[in-house]
Amino acid sequence: MISGTEELAHLEMVGSIVHQLTKNASIEEIERAGLSPYYTDHGVDVYPQAASGMPFNANCLACKGDVIANLQEDLAAEQKARATYEKLIDLCRDEPDVVDPLRFLRQREIVHFQRFGEALRGVQDKLAEKKFYMNCDNMQNSDCDCRNDNN
Repeated sequence: MISGTEELAHLEMVGSIVHQLTKNASIEEIERAGLSPYYTDHGVDVYPQAASGMPFNANCLACKGDVIANLQEDLAAEQKARATYEKLIDLCRDEPDVVDPLRFLRQREIVHFQRFGEALRGVQDKLAEKKFYMNCDNMQNSDCDCRNDNN
Protein backbone atom coordinates (compact mmCIF):
# COMPACT_ATOMS: atom_id res chain seq x y z
CA MET A 1 0.00 0.00 0.00
CA ILE A 2 2.79 2.42 0.86
CA SER A 3 4.50 1.75 -2.46
CA GLY A 4 1.22 2.38 -4.30
CA THR A 5 0.79 5.69 -2.52
CA GLU A 6 4.30 6.70 -3.50
CA GLU A 7 3.61 5.73 -7.12
CA LEU A 8 0.61 8.06 -7.13
CA ALA A 9 2.87 10.78 -5.75
CA HIS A 10 5.21 10.15 -8.70
CA LEU A 11 2.27 10.66 -11.04
CA GLU A 12 1.47 13.91 -9.26
CA MET A 13 5.08 15.11 -9.56
CA VAL A 14 5.26 14.38 -13.29
CA GLY A 15 1.88 16.03 -13.78
CA SER A 16 3.13 19.11 -11.92
CA ILE A 17 6.19 19.28 -14.16
CA VAL A 18 4.02 19.08 -17.27
CA HIS A 19 1.66 21.71 -15.91
CA GLN A 20 4.53 24.08 -15.04
CA LEU A 21 5.98 23.67 -18.53
CA THR A 22 2.69 24.32 -20.32
CA LYS A 23 0.73 26.75 -18.12
CA ASN A 24 2.08 29.87 -19.83
CA ALA A 25 2.41 28.41 -23.31
CA SER A 26 0.78 30.35 -26.12
CA ILE A 27 -1.63 28.66 -28.51
CA GLU A 28 1.07 28.82 -31.19
CA GLU A 29 3.57 27.05 -28.91
CA ILE A 30 0.98 24.40 -28.05
CA GLU A 31 0.28 23.82 -31.74
CA ARG A 32 4.01 23.64 -32.63
CA ALA A 33 4.52 21.09 -29.86
CA GLY A 34 1.77 18.90 -31.33
CA LEU A 35 -0.41 19.33 -28.26
CA SER A 36 -3.50 20.71 -29.99
CA PRO A 37 -5.62 17.56 -29.46
CA TYR A 38 -4.61 17.39 -25.80
CA TYR A 39 -5.27 21.12 -25.33
CA THR A 40 -8.67 20.77 -26.98
CA ASP A 41 -9.72 18.10 -24.49
CA HIS A 42 -7.93 19.20 -21.33
CA GLY A 43 -6.53 22.73 -21.68
CA VAL A 44 -3.32 22.85 -19.66
CA ASP A 45 -4.78 20.75 -16.86
CA VAL A 46 -3.07 17.48 -16.02
CA TYR A 47 -4.83 14.46 -17.46
CA PRO A 48 -2.91 11.23 -16.77
CA GLN A 49 -2.29 9.37 -19.99
CA ALA A 50 0.43 7.48 -21.81
CA ALA A 51 2.55 9.18 -24.45
CA SER A 52 0.34 7.42 -27.01
CA GLY A 53 -2.70 9.24 -25.63
CA MET A 54 -4.18 6.21 -23.84
CA PRO A 55 -5.77 7.47 -20.60
CA PHE A 56 -4.59 6.01 -17.31
CA ASN A 57 -6.84 3.26 -16.01
CA ALA A 58 -6.65 0.30 -13.69
CA ASN A 59 -5.90 -2.12 -16.54
CA CYS A 60 -2.20 -1.67 -15.86
CA LEU A 61 -2.64 -2.88 -12.28
CA ALA A 62 -2.07 -6.62 -12.37
CA CYS A 63 -2.88 -8.92 -9.49
CA LYS A 64 -3.33 -12.65 -9.73
CA GLY A 65 -3.95 -13.78 -6.18
CA ASP A 66 -0.53 -15.43 -6.12
CA VAL A 67 2.18 -13.67 -4.14
CA ILE A 68 5.01 -14.74 -6.47
CA ALA A 69 3.14 -13.71 -9.63
CA ASN A 70 2.17 -10.40 -8.02
CA LEU A 71 5.73 -9.61 -6.94
CA GLN A 72 7.00 -10.46 -10.45
CA GLU A 73 4.44 -7.98 -11.84
CA ASP A 74 5.64 -5.37 -9.34
CA LEU A 75 9.25 -5.93 -10.39
CA ALA A 76 8.34 -5.55 -14.06
CA ALA A 77 6.32 -2.38 -13.38
CA GLU A 78 9.26 -0.79 -11.55
CA GLN A 79 11.61 -1.57 -14.43
CA LYS A 80 9.14 -0.14 -16.96
CA ALA A 81 8.83 3.04 -14.89
CA ARG A 82 12.62 3.33 -14.61
CA ALA A 83 12.98 2.92 -18.39
CA THR A 84 10.31 5.57 -18.99
CA TYR A 85 12.08 8.05 -16.70
CA GLU A 86 15.34 7.39 -18.54
CA LYS A 87 13.66 8.18 -21.85
CA LEU A 88 12.15 11.37 -20.41
CA ILE A 89 15.56 12.38 -19.06
CA ASP A 90 17.00 11.88 -22.57
CA LEU A 91 14.25 14.06 -24.06
CA CYS A 92 14.69 16.81 -21.45
CA ARG A 93 18.50 16.75 -21.21
CA ASP A 94 18.74 20.54 -21.74
CA GLU A 95 16.28 21.33 -18.92
CA PRO A 96 18.00 20.78 -15.54
CA ASP A 97 14.87 21.88 -13.65
CA VAL A 98 13.05 18.98 -15.29
CA VAL A 99 15.85 16.43 -15.33
CA ASP A 100 16.65 16.66 -11.61
CA PRO A 101 13.20 15.59 -10.38
CA LEU A 102 13.07 12.90 -13.08
CA ARG A 103 16.39 11.52 -11.84
CA PHE A 104 14.97 11.47 -8.30
CA LEU A 105 11.90 9.57 -9.50
CA ARG A 106 14.06 7.13 -11.49
CA GLN A 107 16.10 6.43 -8.35
CA ARG A 108 12.92 5.75 -6.37
CA GLU A 109 11.90 3.15 -8.98
CA ILE A 110 15.29 1.47 -8.57
CA VAL A 111 14.81 1.35 -4.80
CA HIS A 112 11.28 -0.04 -5.22
CA PHE A 113 12.65 -2.72 -7.56
CA GLN A 114 15.23 -3.68 -4.93
CA ARG A 115 12.61 -3.87 -2.16
CA PHE A 116 10.24 -5.99 -4.27
CA GLY A 117 13.18 -8.26 -5.14
CA GLU A 118 13.96 -8.69 -1.44
CA ALA A 119 10.30 -9.48 -0.75
CA LEU A 120 10.24 -12.05 -3.55
CA ARG A 121 13.38 -13.75 -2.23
CA GLY A 122 11.85 -13.82 1.25
CA VAL A 123 8.65 -15.44 -0.01
CA GLN A 124 10.57 -17.96 -2.11
CA ASP A 125 12.80 -18.83 0.87
CA LYS A 126 9.75 -19.30 3.09
CA LEU A 127 8.05 -21.53 0.54
CA ALA A 128 11.24 -23.59 0.14
CA GLU A 129 11.51 -24.33 3.87
CA LYS A 130 11.04 -27.94 4.85
CA LYS A 131 7.80 -28.43 6.70
CA PHE A 132 7.46 -30.73 9.69
CA TYR A 133 4.21 -32.38 10.75
CA MET A 134 3.60 -34.27 13.97
CA ASN A 135 1.18 -37.13 14.42
CA CYS A 136 0.41 -37.61 18.12
CA ASP A 137 -1.05 -41.08 17.53
CA ASN A 138 2.41 -42.39 16.70
CA MET A 139 4.16 -40.64 19.57
CA GLN A 140 5.25 -42.67 22.60
CA ASN A 141 5.43 -39.63 24.88
CA SER A 142 2.33 -39.31 27.04
CA ASP A 143 3.11 -35.62 27.63
CA CYS A 144 2.07 -34.74 24.08
CA ASP A 145 -0.29 -31.75 24.22
CA CYS A 146 -1.53 -32.00 20.67
CA ARG A 147 -4.37 -34.36 21.66
CA ASN A 148 -5.66 -31.65 23.97
CA ASP A 149 -5.61 -28.90 21.34
CA ASN A 150 -9.22 -29.55 20.34
CA ASN A 151 -10.57 -28.95 23.85
